[in-house]
Amino acid sequence: METFNIKKLSKPFNIEIDSIASDKSISHRCAMFSLFSNETSYIKNYLTAEDTLNTLSIVEQLGAKITRNGSTVEITPTDKLTEPKDILDCGNSGTAMRLFCGLLASIDGAFTLTGDKYLRERPMKRVADPLRSIGANIDGREKGNKAPLFIRGVKELKPFTYHSPVDSAQVKSAMILAALRANGISKYKENELTRDHTERMLTGMGAKLEIDNEGFINIHPLEGHLKPLNITVPTDPSSGFFFAVAAAITKDSRVVIKNVSLNPTRIEAYQVLKRMGAEVNFIEKENIYEPIGDIEVKYKELNGVVVEDNISWLIDELPALSIAMSVANGKSLVKNAKELRVKESDRIEAVVSNLKKCGVTYTEFEDGYEIIGGTLNKASIDSHGDHRIAMSFAIAGTLCDMEINDVECILTSFPNFKEILDSLY
Repeated sequence: METFNIKKLSKPFNIEIDSIASDKSISHRCAMFSLFSNETSYIKNYLTAEDTLNTLSIVEQLGAKITRNGSTVEITPTDKLTEPKDILDCGNSGTAMRLFCGLLASIDGAFTLTGDKYLRERPMKRVADPLRSIGANIDGREKGNKAPLFIRGVKELKPFTYHSPVDSAQVKSAMILAALRANGISKYKENELTRDHTERMLTGMGAKLEIDNEGFINIHPLEGHLKPLNITVPTDPSSGFFFAVAAAITKDSRVVIKNVSLNPTRIEAYQVLKRMGAEVNFIEKENIYEPIGDIEVKYKELNGVVVEDNISWLIDELPALSIAMSVANGKSLVKNAKELRVKESDRIEAVVSNLKKCGVTYTEFEDGYEIIGGTLNKASIDSHGDHRIAMSFAIAGTLCDMEINDVECILTSFPNFKEILDSLY
């Protein structure tokens, strides 16, 4: 089990970073959605981390021809997806597993989706149940709630009107992918807008999705193949946020994160950091499939904040945000974040148990936590096998020495994280 020993920074830093990992959410979708075309898709700056490489492997097992030169990927699908000869391994990625459930539900063949020991414990009924309600044949452990999941593709899915009880981009995306092969127009609604990469990318490829007056996404079934992708994947704002927090909590420091997705559903954590007092600037440079530009963050003294709205927009950044809250003046409160309990780890428990080791005063709730800022001490941290917990407390280590155990998980999303962290010194 690998350990990081992070030392306190001895001086401020002023850096521009153009080597942060490519966006994982967009990379997954590029690989999967290329299967809806019958021409070659060209993807530059594809994330070459374990999770997204697993997704490429699955796409290849489904019959696509893949040519990869570093982070440049060409995907040429077959006219009809192939039944794989082996189990499809999603690694640590809940995104891959849930989206493939929707994509494969109407494909002729038998498919088994599995993952690592952490993914096999994550709940899948939230996506499997609504898919079953429209005719999908999905089963698995614990009455279909846990992987491995078995999918027997059906010829035709029923169109649906579904108001989701859970605000999840993964559930929404799975249902949209299934709806593309339904036998009529389907309608999907969520209470709070979640990440909309799926809608943006599919629309850019020629799919017909529109929002009606009642807030439902109307998904029209495909009439043929979609256009191929020609895309450069932007930097992942969730990965960049670790270094935004580092700049915000380190006196006289500044960071510019280059060529990052500025999708409003992805930069909410930066907006919260701005509300806390940090200087945060967004510089848009292009807008094709997604708005892309630079984010500049400068140190300023931070104050406590309440985070209770647009939770799905910053669910992945909350562990890193908790580090900023721990050094801010006054109390900070996170509410309506029960989704944290079913991520790669129970992130509420993982955050507060590790903050306790750092001497931080907190109160844990079922759907969040309260943090009283001002204290952050040296500690030995358990990552719980969760890459975002490991990286968040590595950033904490730049203020006070930190030992982080079980850091191999970082490779699933951000292989060069430590290299960039070392450049701050």
